[in-house]
Order: sequence, then structure tokens, then C-alpha cells
Amino acid sequence: MPTLHRKLLLDIFGYTEFRGPQEAIINHVSSGGDALVLMPTGGGKSLCYQIPALARQHAGYGVTIVISPLIALMHDQVGALLEAGVDAAYLNSSLTAEASYALEKRLLSGSITMLYAAPERVTNPRFLAQLDSLYERGLLSLFAIDEAHCVSQWGHDFRPEYRALTVLHERFAKVPRVALTATADDLTRDDMIERLQLQEAAQFVSSFDRPNIRYRLVEKKDPTQQLLRFIRNEHEGDAGIVYCQSRKKVEDIAQTLSDEGIPALPYHAGLDAGVRQANQDRFLREDGLVMVATIAFGMGIDKPDVRFVAHLDMPKNIEAYYQETGRAGRDGAPANAWMSYGLQDVVNQRRMIDESPAGEDFKNVMRGKLDALLALAESTDCRRGRLLSYFGEILIPNAQGKYQCGNCDNCLNPPDLWDGTDAARKLLSTIYRVQQHSGISFGAGHIMDILRGKKTEKVAQFGHEAISTFGIGATLSETQLRSVLRQLIANGALNINAAAFNTLQLNAASREVLKGETQVMLRESEAATGRGSKAKRSATTAAKTANAALDMAGERRLKALKAWRAEVAREHNLPAYVIFHDATLIAIAQRDPQHLSDLDGISGIGAKKLMAYGDEVLRAVHS
Repeated sequence: MPTLHRKLLLDIFGYTEFRGPQEAIINHVSSGGDALVLMPTGGGKSLCYQIPALARQHAGYGVTIVISPLIALMHDQVGALLEAGVDAAYLNSSLTAEASYALEKRLLSGSITMLYAAPERVTNPRFLAQLDSLYERGLLSLFAIDEAHCVSQWGHDFRPEYRALTVLHERFAKVPRVALTATADDLTRDDMIERLQLQEAAQFVSSFDRPNIRYRLVEKKDPTQQLLRFIRNEHEGDAGIVYCQSRKKVEDIAQTLSDEGIPALPYHAGLDAGVRQANQDRFLREDGLVMVATIAFGMGIDKPDVRFVAHLDMPKNIEAYYQETGRAGRDGAPANAWMSYGLQDVVNQRRMIDESPAGEDFKNVMRGKLDALLALAESTDCRRGRLLSYFGEILIPNAQGKYQCGNCDNCLNPPDLWDGTDAARKLLSTIYRVQQHSGISFGAGHIMDILRGKKTEKVAQFGHEAISTFGIGATLSETQLRSVLRQLIANGALNINAAAFNTLQLNAASREVLKGETQVMLRESEAATGRGSKAKRSATTAAKTANAALDMAGERRLKALKAWRAEVAREHNLPAYVIFHDATLIAIAQRDPQHLSDLDGISGIGAKKLMAYGDEVLRAVHS
């Protein structure tokens, strides 16, 4: 069967070699084994069930059911398979009753290779009865559970309807199952195994590294202007995604970008469903658009040429951050993950956790995940190393005993450090003395006012000018103190109690700092020193273009090929990348083919696409 797998890879998908663990996964699943697959976004997860589906149908096993959470994702994946000559279909609410009935008849015949459906559809009693019929006749080949992290309460995108998928193992015990996700820490992974009953499944865990993505996290100063500078300096005309926490902010930022000449669209759950879908379709099908969105936008976004993902607000945990930044650079070309963050982000996220109706055990886990993200933001070592360590990867240090990726802000421009022990002790001492004086805790702003000697109404109201630490931090700016506060929280030496109006509270680690038992080395605040421009210049000079190897004639061929692809995509109502990826068009433009045979071996051109589009490609090249 491995020979068949390679033939399918070349003839259907147009690739000559498998990547990473793909071949081992495909061999295992095709032979009837269960599998749990963790592979980064853009790593080729879909082939890990699509080729087994084709191979097992070739062997007479029948239909593969692909469980997918989003209608838009199903539409584009099925469209891509049909373009490649695979008999695939989706069954969801977008179909008419007549179309659904006709599709169900085809399903019961066992002739469809892959049927995509949502989890609530698959676990519907009527659909389960149809699967029973296939199972009894030996025509149920495989279950592929995509975005499998949705089954876990610890995952960043928990969906209760995924829990019901345990019925697959109980009801169709002889049908292999493969669960796939791009993001899961150890806790989420264990929950997935238990909820989906995959205890006996083979586990295939790829590296989470996305070496083409450059990670950069900056302190908030004027975030809208920071974003504008980032896009103008590094991503003029590029497709990108900007994540914001609130719907209002999404609309405000989208309008600001548009007013500044940067084509941008909003996306959030409060928009009319038709507007939301139209905006998503435009983003997927047009070049150079920026989508400004809440986390409602993201899962299933397969657009390969997203050159940047920017966060104007801190996500809730590292899994969410990794998943969202992973939507950049799926084509393997250089991309940026940029985030601005501040103390208020931490306060807001902590408040959402503390005010949620969840149990205390769940809240504690979520607090720990948020703390890990804050530690990443305030880290002075390699960002990528922090990310990979979080997901359990063993890193190989350099000669100095450190891991350095060479493609994050901390590696490219190591932050300056300063001894913040004295400033930290002054802050913690002020928190302690204020609580002693008044019997209650206060928030960051008031504590900083006392430390800097500001005689505000609130200071006067509580008599806090009488506290011994009043004014002893007058030489420290508010920006510096906010940086100290964030880093103390990140290092676990200070707590925020969101349930008590976001007040600051000391802990055991605070006492160690107060007693002088711990030195507090802190990263220099970029907002206070203006170091940000240095990082910006380095990132800009490191930027590359995917088509740098093309000469002027090659550029003309590429432009003609993109224009032709856009026409075909519009005719087929599909995103352009479903027809051919940019990398395929660049390879064609470089080769300058004269005959159909000259297209052989170009990655992404399978037999069906060569037959369907070969002559048109030659005409576009020589137009």
C-alpha cells in the first residue's frame, strides 16, 4: 500500500514527497489503526486522512466521514478535493432539502470517497442510522475528527457538541478513527484521548515549530499608531489578520485602517450573518485585504498567503496565541506574528476568568495558562523557545547553554536588562503598607500614585500621603512602574484579585523580594527608552519576498498567471489558492514552460489539474 500512497500523493495532489511524519501516519491509518495527530498549522494534516480515505476506498472499505466544525471550511476543502478529482461532498444546513436527500442516497450507496459533516450532524439519530447501514455492509471506511482539541474543556475552543463523538467508538468499533489538531498542551491532549476514547491509538506528535514565523511582542504605548507603523513599514499590500478583544474595537480599527488607505474589513459575532460571510469570502478570495476580528474569526482559515497576524489585545492563553499566529505563513514563506500588550490586558483577562461561572479547579488552570502567556510576553530569552517548551518539546541549547531561534525579537535584538530589585521592593512595600493602613487592597493606579508622591483626591481621601513610602519612587516614571508590575505578576511575585476590583495582593514570593532574598532583573521598558525602532528596522531588513528569484520576464508571467487564476476561482466560486497556491504559480513562472510536459514535477500540479488547466496555464504564460 505505501506504493499506492505515493502514487496518490503525486497523481491527485501533485507532490513528490511526504513531509515529516505524514507517511508514517498514512500507513498506520490506511491499515486500520487509530491515531492522534498533532501537527502545526500548515504542516499537512489533511493529507493524513485524505490519502487513507482514497486508499481504503480503493481497497473496498467505502466512505470516510470527516468531522469538521465550520461550513465555510467544509466548502473550501471539498472544493479543493473536487478540483483534484476526488469524489467529496459536504452535508450541512447550506444545502436544500432536495440536495441533502440526493446526497444521502449517494452516501448510502457507499460511492462517495469523503463526506464532510459537523459533529452535531454526525451524532444526529437519523444520520447515525445511515452510518449503521453502511457499517453493516462494510462500507464505512474511516472517521477523521478535525480540530479535535474542541472536545477538551482545557482547549482554547471548547465545543460541547464534540463530546458526543464518543458514540463513534462505541457504535462503530471496527472503524478506525484519526483525531487531528494543531494545538494541544499535555493537559488538553490527555483530555482528548479520554473524551474520544483513543487510549489505544498511536500518537504522532510533530514539532510545533513554525520557523518561517517571526514573533515580536511590544509594549502598548499608542497601539493603533503602533499597528499602522507595523503594517506600513513591513506589510504594505499584504493580507493579514488583526485580532481585537471587543466588537467595538474591531469596527473602530477596521475603519481606521480603511481611512488610512489600508483595505480592511471587520468580523465579529455581532455582525449580520450575511455581512460576516461576505467579509470572510472577500478575505479568502481577494489579495491584500486585512481582516480585523475577534476570535470568532479563525478556525478553518486556510488562506496560505497571510503574511502577518497582529494582536492588539492579549489572548487568553498560549494555545490561543499559537493557533491564531499560526494562520500566518501557511505557505512556508516569511510571516510576522506581532502583538502589543499592557498591564490592562492582564487585568481584563484575569477578570474574565474570575467572573466566569466555571468551577475553581477550572479557573486555576486558566489562570496558570494566562500566567504562561504573560511570562512569554515579558521573557528576555527566545520567544520560540518559550512556545516550544510550553508544548513539551525538548530544545537543543547552543554553546552558551541557551536556545536561540534567530527569528524572534529577543534573539535578533536582545532586550536590555536592569536591576529592578529596589523598584520592586518599593512597589511591594507600598502595597503592604497601604493594606496595613486601610485594611483593604487597592489597584495598580493608586499604588503608583502613592509611590510617585501624587496628591490625588483618592490619596487624600484615605490619608495615604502619611504612608512611609509616599513619594519614594518619584524618580520612576509611570511607564517604568507599569513594566515592573507586569513583570512581578509574570514572575509570580504579585497577584491580581479580579474578584476584588482588580486589586494587587502580595504572596509568598513577594515576601522573598521584600526581604532582599531575591534579585529582580527586569527587561528595560521599550516604551520608556524608545528601543522599539531598532527592532522595527531589523525586522524590516529581514523581510523577504517569495518571488525574489524571478527576473522581469518571470514577474510578467507570474502576474498573468495570477490574473488567470483569479478568473478561474471566480467561475468556480472558490478561493484562488484552491486552484493553485502562489508557490506553484511562482514555480511555473520560473520554469517558463513551452509544452505540457514542462509542467511535470511542479509541486501542486496533479494529474487532474494538469488535464484540466495545463493548456490554459501555457496560454497564460505566453499571453
